[in-house]
Amino acid sequence: MIRLWHVSQSRSFRVLWALEELGLEYELRQCSFFDKSLRAPDHLARSPAGRVPALELDGLAMCESGAIVLYLAETHGPQLRVAEGQPGRAQFLQGLHYAETLGAHLANLTQHHIILREEWMRSQTVMRLEAMRLAAALRAVGPGWVTGAFTVADIATGYAVWVAQRFVSLPPDAAAYLESCQARPAFQRALALDGVAEIYTRPFYPQPEKEGS
Repeated sequence: MIRLWHVSQSRSFRVLWALEELGLEYELRQCSFFDKSLRAPDHLARSPAGRVPALELDGLAMCESGAIVLYLAETHGPQLRVAEGQPGRAQFLQGLHYAETLGAHLANLTQHHIILREEWMRSQTVMRLEAMRLAAALRAVGPGWVTGAFTVADIATGYAVWVAQRFVSLPPDAAAYLESCQARPAFQRALALDGVAEIYTRPFYPQPEKEGS
């Protein structure tokens, strides 16, 4: 039995997408950031930080999306990874972890644009700086798959680029990469299951203008 605790648009989408790519049967449990369910004792037992994803897989509990998608590939879909000692392994690991570089910039932008609701709480300098850093980091993405064939490294990176388009204009190669991701039937199925938007309710969040510009 596989159960996934999920919030729309969050990193749990990476796991949802991976499950669809693998064609596995699973139970999807929709959660919300706006009630107390993620702080309930039963959820904290699955995810000590009170976040998503949380996954139960045949009695095993996991709560880190990058680790989950890699483990799913190792146990249920070797075609979605590059094994140790195989050509492309370094590129596979690089892509899987480069998604976290993109994610760090996205987390800062999400915090400032969305989580910090009052204008006085936000730093316009940080918002502009993180948008510039994200745009620069995206220049390393695409247009083809990370290792030449689709793997969970592309699920991790593809999710980051999918979110990034809400904060910056994508470089051409990254835009082509995202188009390839969105064309995958498993991505489309996951998107249909994602639920009502909870985080990004606007299509674009522009960086603030510099004073006097």
